[in-house]
Amino acid sequence: MRVSVSWLREYVDLPVDLPAADLEQALIDLGIEVESVVDLRATVTGPLVVGEVLEIEELTGFKKPIRFCRVDVGAANGTGEPQEIVCGARNFAPGDRVVVILPGGVLPGNFAIGARRTYGRNSNGMICSAKELGLGDDHSGIIVLPEDTPAKPGDDARPVVGLDDVVVELEITPDRGYALSVRGIARELAHALGVPFRDPGLVPVPGGTAEPAYPVEVRDTVGCDRFTARMVRGIDPTAATPGWMQQRLTVAGIRSISLAVDITNYVMLELGQPMHAFDADRISGPLVVRRADPGEKVTTLDGVARTLTAEDMVICDDTGPVSLAAVMGGETSEVVASTTNVLFEAAHWDPVMVGRTARRHRLFSEAAKRWERGVDPAMSLVAIERAVRLLTEHAGGTIGDEVLDIDHVRPRTPVSIPADLPTRRVGVPYSPERVVSLLEQVGCTVTRGVDRMGEDPGSAGVAAGGAEVLTVVPPTWRPDLTDPADLVEEVVRLDGYDRVPSVLPTAPRGGG
Repeated sequence: MRVSVSWLREYVDLPVDLPAADLEQALIDLGIEVESVVDLRATVTGPLVVGEVLEIEELTGFKKPIRFCRVDVGAANGTGEPQEIVCGARNFAPGDRVVVILPGGVLPGNFAIGARRTYGRNSNGMICSAKELGLGDDHSGIIVLPEDTPAKPGDDARPVVGLDDVVVELEITPDRGYALSVRGIARELAHALGVPFRDPGLVPVPGGTAEPAYPVEVRDTVGCDRFTARMVRGIDPTAATPGWMQQRLTVAGIRSISLAVDITNYVMLELGQPMHAFDADRISGPLVVRRADPGEKVTTLDGVARTLTAEDMVICDDTGPVSLAAVMGGETSEVVASTTNVLFEAAHWDPVMVGRTARRHRLFSEAAKRWERGVDPAMSLVAIERAVRLLTEHAGGTIGDEVLDIDHVRPRTPVSIPADLPTRRVGVPYSPERVVSLLEQVGCTVTRGVDRMGEDPGSAGVAAGGAEVLTVVPPTWRPDLTDPADLVEEVVRLDGYDRVPSVLPTAPRGGG
C-alpha cells in the first residue's frame, strides 16, 4: 500500500521535522514491512510546470496516433512563447491544463529531458503521466488537472500534483489487514512514536432507521453479516473529483474514474472499508443479497460476462445479479456520466467466500484484497456517512434521512490470558500493569481478575492464593487476535522486539 505522509498527518501528530529514515524505522520496529519511503521532492529535478494546451495537430502516417501540441507554459521557458511538444496520449484537449517538464529536467530513473526531433517535428519537453512522475502506475494517459486547480501556466507543478510530499510504500502481511488503510497506519505510527491519534472511526454517525434507504433483503447472513446503505439524490452529474482527492488516489495507484466512484475508493483507502456506488435509477425493485444460482451470469464492470457458482455471493434486483458481491460491481447498475441519484453500499462479507470468488474469477481487486485480510465490521456506517458527505460537498444533492443497517455481526469472543504469560513466554519481565496498558493501546478492552482458586485483585494487585488473569476483548479491527499467543505477540511487538534477549531464556523450575 502507498500512502502520503500528508494524509497520515490528518489523523496522527507526526513531528514536523520527522526524518524519512526515522519514519521507516518506527514502522519496522512494529513489524510492518516497509518497501520504501520516498521524498517526492527529490525525484523530479529541473523545470516542472503547469501548462495549458492551446492547439493540437494530429500527425498521421505513423503506426500509432501522435499529436503535435502547442502548450502555454508562461514565462517558464524564458521566452513566453508556446512550447511545442510531441505527445502520444489521447485523453486531453485544447484548454486542458497539464503537467509539463521542460528541457533540462530529469524524471525518476534518471531520465533526462531535452529538445529532440521526433516524428518529423521538434519536441521541447514532455507532457507527463502519473507513472512518468513516479506518482503511481497509471500510464493510460497524461495528467489532466481538475478545473478547480488554483494554478496558472508556468507555475511550479510540484505542489499541484503532490510532488512536495513524502510517500510510504508498505508490504502488508495477510494477518495485518487493518494496516491497509490510512486509519490503520496512523494508529500504528501513534503507537510507535507515542503521539496522539485521532480515530476517524469514532466520529458520531446516524444509526439505522425504521424506514430503509432502499429495500434490501439479506438471505445469507453467514456470507454477509452486515449491510448498510444510504441514498443521495439530485447530484450534479458533471461535478469533477477535486484535485486533492485525485492526487491521493494517484499516489495509491488508483485511477480516477468519476466523483462517486472515486469517493468509494478514497473512503476504502482512508477507513479500510470497501464500498460500492449504484446508480439508483438503474436498479429495479428491492435488492436481495444471496448465494448465486449455479450457472447464473453477471457482467462485471470490466465488461466480462461471468458464470457464477453457488459459492459466489451476489446482490440482485428484479432483473438478476447487479454486483458480484465484495469483488466487483455489475455493468448494468454502474454510475455513469448522467447519474443523478446514487445509492452507496457498505457491507461486511465473509473473507473466505471473497477469497474463493476472487481466485475463481481472477478478480484480484483492492476491495477483495482487504476482505481477505479482514475488514472492521464497525466501519460500515462510518464509511457511508463519510461517502455521502463528500459527495454532497462536491456535487450537491440531498442526503436521504433513511439509513439502512442490517446487522448480524457477532460480538468478539473474550480471550483469557494469565497476566504473566508474556513474561513466561518471552523471558522479559512485563508487569501486569504494562501488559494491560499495551493491550489497551491496541484497542482491547481488558478486565483484571484472578483464577478460580484466588480472589479479585485490589488496587495493590492480586490477593494471595491466586494468579492474575486478564479477560481481553479484542477490537473489531483486529480479527487476527483470537488466542493468548496472539496477545503475547502484541505485547512484545508494542513494547519493542529489541527488548527480547538474543539467547534462550532459562525456564524457571515449575514455571510450566
